[in-house]
Amino acid sequence: MTRTKILFVAEAVTLAHIGRPLSLAQGLDEDAYDVHFACADGYDFCFRQAALRRWRIDSIPSQQFLQALAKGKPVYTESTLLQYVADDLRLLNTVQPDLVIGDFRLSLSVSARLQRIPYMTVSNAYWSPHVRQHYTVPSLPLTSVLPIWLANPLFRLIRPLAFAAHAVPLNRVRRQHGLPSLGSDLRRTYTDADRTLYADIPQLFAPQAMPPTHDYLGAVIWAPPLELPDWWQRAELSSGRPIIYVTLGSSGQGQLLPRVLRALAPLPVTVLAATAGTIRVDAVPPNAFVAPFLPGDAAARRASLVICNGGSPTSQQALTAGVPVIGIAGNLDQFLNMHGIVGAGAGLLLRADRFQETALRHAATRMLDDAQARLAARQLAAAFQACPPAPRLLANIRALLAPAPHGGQP
Repeated sequence: MTRTKILFVAEAVTLAHIGRPLSLAQGLDEDAYDVHFACADGYDFCFRQAALRRWRIDSIPSQQFLQALAKGKPVYTESTLLQYVADDLRLLNTVQPDLVIGDFRLSLSVSARLQRIPYMTVSNAYWSPHVRQHYTVPSLPLTSVLPIWLANPLFRLIRPLAFAAHAVPLNRVRRQHGLPSLGSDLRRTYTDADRTLYADIPQLFAPQAMPPTHDYLGAVIWAPPLELPDWWQRAELSSGRPIIYVTLGSSGQGQLLPRVLRALAPLPVTVLAATAGTIRVDAVPPNAFVAPFLPGDAAARRASLVICNGGSPTSQQALTAGVPVIGIAGNLDQFLNMHGIVGAGAGLLLRADRFQETALRHAATRMLDDAQARLAARQLAAAFQACPPAPRLLANIRALLAPAPHGGQP
């Protein structure tokens, strides 16, 4: 039997955009699918247990990506996306896949169409044009000089213009290659594909007139295959005190981690913290254990509360374990994700640019005592369990590759 060749392309600007497609790739049956994976250098530790063919493709540096987000500037220039398209085309011509699946590789909106290769993208539902969102001003230069009560209405006023500016580079590249513009809504550039899959559930982000080519995948859970720290089995971790798992992630406010640990130090809890390799913690409180990386899914299952940057990867690790979340959000992606969680009653949102240790300590105490938040988290865990990503991915692959009526293209 000829195996279907699938190429996953990850935009390696954060670890999440590597881990999510890698988790999906590893879930495919090797007897039915010839799986290939392309990403930038520097992520070898992620592939130690991965039986797939790897390819190298460039991405902008993570720091450049994070700085653009922090300043509210477009992440990609026209010249960068033109180079991306050229790189994509070389890769597609070499691999010759039957299907390409991208995670935040916006240039595939052009290159896959030029090669007439079926293209699927993985995104989050809060970036969908078919999900209503509540926009709160993220951490921007604007919020450093204005109070939030004033920055918020200004941001909502200029947000459509900002989205339009962010959409310009890809639209220009599309026009240069004879493809139509996607319009001024940034959400369309983030979700344009032959089939769009959201690593979310509708209970958190309800659809509105969503087309049949858009679907929910559920939670795509992944943790790097690393050795556990020597303290993982320490007796203190089974002492009966509540465990709080803390990580601010590769795209979070890493410099806040020492202050987070200090805020939790007076509480009768045990803290498990991961630095994501972004910061050194010189003074570790007596109730805390710190490592560069931890298996977030296992840490969340041991915890009574998870504190993170509010992004979907760690918050989904928490919610699939039925554990409430405190999100210390900085960028817009994190705010959008946390709005869904807060709306479901399973978390609290704090601002990274207004961080106060006393506020976090009070929030943690409140959440540890909040039976309603625990119930909401357990209900979301059941909803995630009812939406497993592997069969949903397979169903969408088959639908996309199915022959169209009368022998046409799918």
